Amino acid sequence: MQLPTLTLPQVRLVHLSAQGLLAAPSACADKEAVLQSIRRMGVLQIDTIHVVARSPYFVLFSRLGEYAPAWLEELLAEGRIFEQWAHAACFLPQEDFPLIRRLILAGTRDTYFSGWIDRNLDAVATVRQALIANGAVRSADFKSEKGAGGWWNWKAEKSALEYLFSRGEVMVVRRENFQRVYDLTQRVLPDWEDDSLPSLDEVYRELIRRSVRALGIARPSWVADYYRLPKMTVKTLLSEMVRSGALLEASVEGWQEPALTVAENLPLIAAATEGKLKASCTTLLSPFDPVVWDRERARQLFGFDFMIQAYTKAEKRQYGYFPLPLLYEDRLIARVDAKANRATKCFEIKGLYLEPGLEPHEAMAKAVAASLQRTASWHRTPQISLSPEVNSGCREWLSPYLVTD
Repeated sequence: MQLPTLTLPQVRLVHLSAQGLLAAPSACADKEAVLQSIRRMGVLQIDTIHVVARSPYFVLFSRLGEYAPAWLEELLAEGRIFEQWAHAACFLPQEDFPLIRRLILAGTRDTYFSGWIDRNLDAVATVRQALIANGAVRSADFKSEKGAGGWWNWKAEKSALEYLFSRGEVMVVRRENFQRVYDLTQRVLPDWEDDSLPSLDEVYRELIRRSVRALGIARPSWVADYYRLPKMTVKTLLSEMVRSGALLEASVEGWQEPALTVAENLPLIAAATEGKLKASCTTLLSPFDPVVWDRERARQLFGFDFMIQAYTKAEKRQYGYFPLPLLYEDRLIARVDAKANRATKCFEIKGLYLEPGLEPHEAMAKAVAASLQRTASWHRTPQISLSPEVNSGCREWLSPYLVTD
């Protein structure tokens, strides 16, 4: 099938539409909308940093607007989503369990503990026995001290739980105050049979297809990262899937190699090339949002050179500890260093860094201000404060449209 040649702005529109970020939500969100959003993205990355909100909640807010964060935990406890290593630690739709289970059993997801297990067999045995005897457990149920070094400086029992989790022996059955509660997989899914799992080749092909679907239109080099699949395996399978018709090729102006898409995205591509896709969403994004988690993709697609600053030494940070990319229509226009001070109910803008060459205007300022107000309200920190560190130009551009202290 010969697809029309797309421009880079059209590719961005298809990408944002596939990700659920083309337009502001048209209706109030409910729990089903949370589940559908996760299905649309395929994976919802988990991170515990909560300077503003923990990433999975924030990623959903960017797409859904006001919603109840408790719905995410309810979906987990109901068994409608599950946790496992995918792009990183992620929430995934329960129907994808067989795909990820095959990766787990193939040993592709427990490499984090290479070498650790040989030195900690006693801790693993202790945790396994506690699960068998007592049922669901938390890391906090074990009283030993944190170890020196090791995986995230965890205590041995926490590492043992995560090791068993990475091997598929245990699952996360729920979260309490965002802390994982683990139980044996055979107890969580007593009727599950591994004999019916798809082959590893089938899993790779399906996850490649889902990656391309979630990206809208993808350069071949973008595909492996979405589910962290082996790059050489993906490279080989992409060629085969194009030949079989499972993936379709499209030309993009300025790109030397063909881009990839799937049949489900053809209506989006047609709408984009006919001028019927319009970006109207303005929102902050989590640094772990699928739109920006691949640094090279964000640069190639949006011209946005983004790097998560939380893991950078303080003296080398350019944009604060936890800067949030700011999406305005089909562009990433700024980074916002924000903090939700829940005790004072104040949403502090510690820094606002517009992209070089950006020409800010009144309509943009109004949209950005409204987005900041919505974000602050959802965090239950409705009062916005502009820190003295916000430069005078940004302050003069934005402050007339903000309700500040």
